[in-house]
Parts: sequence; C-alpha cells; structure tokens
Amino acid sequence: MTADIDAIATEKSPLTGIGLKIASVTVFMVMASCIKAAGSLPPGELVFFRSFFAMFPILTFLAMRGQLRSAFSTSRPFSHIARGLVGVSAMASSFYGLTHLPLPDAIAIGYAKPMIVVVFGALFLGETIRIYRWTAVLIGLAGVLIISWPKLTLISGEAGFANTQVLGVIATLAAATLAACAMMLVRRLVFTEKTPTIVLWFSLTATVASLLTLPFGWDVPSNRQLTLLLVAGFCGGAGQILLTQSYRYAEMSTIAPFEYVSMLLAIAIGIFAFGDIPTVEMLIGGLIVMAAGIFIIYREQRLGLKRAGARRYVTPQG
Repeated sequence: MTADIDAIATEKSPLTGIGLKIASVTVFMVMASCIKAAGSLPPGELVFFRSFFAMFPILTFLAMRGQLRSAFSTSRPFSHIARGLVGVSAMASSFYGLTHLPLPDAIAIGYAKPMIVVVFGALFLGETIRIYRWTAVLIGLAGVLIISWPKLTLISGEAGFANTQVLGVIATLAAATLAACAMMLVRRLVFTEKTPTIVLWFSLTATVASLLTLPFGWDVPSNRQLTLLLVAGFCGGAGQILLTQSYRYAEMSTIAPFEYVSMLLAIAIGIFAFGDIPTVEMLIGGLIVMAAGIFIIYREQRLGLKRAGARRYVTPQG
C-alpha cells in the first residue's frame, strides 16, 4: 500500500464518508440538470464535454495540494483504464436516459444503483451484509420496479412515444448496473491510489474514449449549450473527487443509500426548471426506496454502537 494516500485513516469514519457522499450527490444533480438542459446532443459528445471540462477543477485541486506532478504516476494503469471504460459506458447510458425521460423519473429509476452496489459489495468485496440489509435491499428494488413499471408498460401502443420512454428506462437501468461495476473498481483502487490520480485517469480515459464517437456525428453546440456543458464538466470533476474520497471513510454498503437524497433535489429542480411533475408511481416507489435506505442507516448505527461498546468493555490482554 502506498504510504501517501491522502493520509488515509486506519479506522473508518462513517459520518465523514456520508457527508462526502451527500455533497457529491448534490454536485452531480447540478451536473445532471445542466446535461438535460443542454438538449438532445449525441451521448458521446455529452460525455466528451463533461469529461474534458472536469479536468480543470481536478488540476486546480492538484495544484493547490502540490500534487500536480505526481498525479499521473500509477502502478496500475490498466486498472484505471478498465474503470474508465466501464464508467464512460455508464455515463453515456445515463445521459441518454436523462435526455429521454423527465428528470425525477430518470433519477428515481437510477436508484437501482445503490441497491446493486450493496449486492456487489457482498459478492465481490466480501463486505458483511446481514439479513436486515438484504431485506432492505429487496424492498428498495421493489420500489425501483414500481417507479419503472409504468414506463415499461408503454411498450404497447403509441409506438414512437413508447419507444423513447422504454429506451430511456433501459438505458438508465443499464447505467445503474455499469456504475455499480465502476464503483467496485474504484473501491479496489482507493487502497493503492490517490484520489486525484483515480479521478484524473478517469477523466482522461473518458475524454479519449468519447472522442472515438466523433465520426458517428456530433452537433455544433450553441453558446447556451456550451455554457451548460462547461458547468456540467466542472461539477462532474468536483463530484468525482468528493465521491471517490467518500469511499475512504465508509463501506460502500453504508454510504450507498444516501443516493436517494437526489430524489428531493430532482423533484424540486424538475418542477421549477423543467416543469416535470412527479408521478404517483415515482413518489410511492421513491418513498419505498428512501424507507429502505433509512432502515439500513439505522441498522448500521445500532451495530456501530454495539461494536464500540464491545471494544470499550473488552478485558485488556497481558
């Protein structure tokens, strides 16, 4: 393990991880709103501008910390590239869903991601997930199904409108799965790599990979679209730093449920910025997902108190 990994602590700090997660969710919501407001540009083009402009806050962050020269140094370039390719695929799918669904619906359907993360954390990272959290995950996924079902049933009738909605749902669910896979790769990288290195390599990989879509046709963005994409990129870079840093302080299965904070933001932004009125199904399904997340948080807190009490009263050895 690298000795200088942002002074990573030997003990977890769940509250710090949760705070960083909430901050990243807020910044990413601003990014998503800008992407949606930019209109139906090709997904590859959206990914390019988001990734390219994301490097500016990252490089600024590195310069302020005196780590600009060492940021590109890594002993695991192929791991970074693999994470980047999975992440850019998730990003492109997510942007497609954002431009073909109302903002609250796209965000709410994306709630499959934290639930998938909990499952992947148990399957691939060996994180301990007890029956209580498994139950909460199943309930949360049922909420995601309630949100998605009305869109999926549109596959019959009004073919043009139905196809757009269905493809948006499929793309968003695919993005959730791919993003969960990317988070697994990040979780492994944080033990040997610095946060700026992880984020910078991702932005570089995403920028290069998205450029490969140029021959398939890009649109010339207007001044308004260019401004929105610039803001989206800056928010994307800042959000990536906050998100990657959050993994250093808490298990993914602990911080993942806080993704649902984005629903409150999506509803508010959707109503006031885009006129997207949340549906009854989205509200009911979203509340179910939130309830599942709250239960997981409560359970983790109780277990943390028990572990702290056990350490406090254990008999010293020797």
